[in-house]
Amino acid sequence: MELTNSPWKAILITIYTVVLLGGVCGAITISFLLVKMNTLSVTTTAIINLVVIHSLFLVTVPFRLYYYITDKWVFGHPFCKTVSVMIHIHMYLTFLFYLFVLVTRNLIFFKWKDKLEFYRNLHAMASSIAIWILAGVIALPLIYHHYGKTGDYNSTTCFTFHQELKENSVKELNYSVIALMVLITCALLGLQVFIILKVVKRLSGSICSHQEFRAQLKSLIFIWVIIFCFLPYHFFRIYYIQKFEGSSQLEIYNEFCLSITAVSCLDLLSFVLSGSQLWRRQGMVISCC
Repeated sequence: MELTNSPWKAILITIYTVVLLGGVCGAITISFLLVKMNTLSVTTTAIINLVVIHSLFLVTVPFRLYYYITDKWVFGHPFCKTVSVMIHIHMYLTFLFYLFVLVTRNLIFFKWKDKLEFYRNLHAMASSIAIWILAGVIALPLIYHHYGKTGDYNSTTCFTFHQELKENSVKELNYSVIALMVLITCALLGLQVFIILKVVKRLSGSICSHQEFRAQLKSLIFIWVIIFCFLPYHFFRIYYIQKFEGSSQLEIYNEFCLSITAVSCLDLLSFVLSGSQLWRRQGMVISCC
């Protein structure tokens, strides 16, 4: 992937710089807020895990920035694989934690559960450990072992692990993941729109003044992040799998779409701002004036 004297170089550097700064600010700020929240809540546990996965990914971002700035990878091929795999692990675990939050809120809305909480902090910790064991001990080594295994790659370049797409099994896995991601997102969006319409129909007066309506809008934020950050990469991936061979320009486009998935790190900062009284009042004036 050649970025020298390319406008895409400046674009990628800008995106990852914003992600790094905004992500770090959001993770630090919301960490202070989580101390005051109910740690037995399933939603709180999901947000805590979200902070962890964002933080782990943000640790790898400076290495990406160094590579884009210098056009040379000097940290070795194994670490390149680690950094490259991490952005995919981050995307899918973030999606998983979003799914936990949305399913929990929907169960409460339809009165299937008054509230979803763990009985003890130990149970919340055990559930988180189980997820991380599945992701860190099983999924990550498995992906790392097969990632960049069959291709012949230059040790001074990075993030060009595309030759594995020649394997039919890899193509089928990619198509399956894309289909699953799109189907789940459409189902979540349809259900959330149905819930919001039901809430609007039930409320009277200015709907923005009702806490229930604002709570459903917050749920919608998770879905918008999925749609605008994750789906573009997956839709482009369909075309990329079919046409990638011999096209360095497509590699750059793929890297750009992948960088958009990293923007999801700004979700924590948006949660903090949306919870601020000042920002909430300004948002209500804009939306309901």
